[in-house]
Amino acid sequence: MRYLLDTHTFLWAANGDPQLSARARAIVSDPLSELFLSAASAYEIAVKVAHGGLELPDEPGLYLLTRMAVFGVRSMPVAAEHAIAAAALPRIHADPWDRLLVAQSQIEDMPLLTRDPVISRYEVTTIW
Repeated sequence: MRYLLDTHTFLWAANGDPQLSARARAIVSDPLSELFLSAASAYEIAVKVAHGGLELPDEPGLYLLTRMAVFGVRSMPVAAEHAIAAAALPRIHADPWDRLLVAQSQIEDMPLLTRDPVISRYEVTTIW
């Protein structure tokens, strides 16, 4: 099955963070899971590092690519249809990155692995 990882899910999986739920950990470690990280999440991580809101052991590009390779995570580009759908979503969530993930999850018909309870208020399948 295919899954889209929320930014925090990717970071917690990559760091072995205990905040990652047992269910999410099982999905991430399952070799049959097809895992995707949105380009929006890569951008979010890079911006947070640049502004001092997130510290990583490596520069963002190296960190992302090496951790994605370890977990077999594939990149999901942001297509025009994703961006247009995200802009049309109700403003339930104030975070534009999260609205973009919701739109990608809906359009690509894949569950979103997230702990964010606000995201589950959209018509999207979430797993935690």
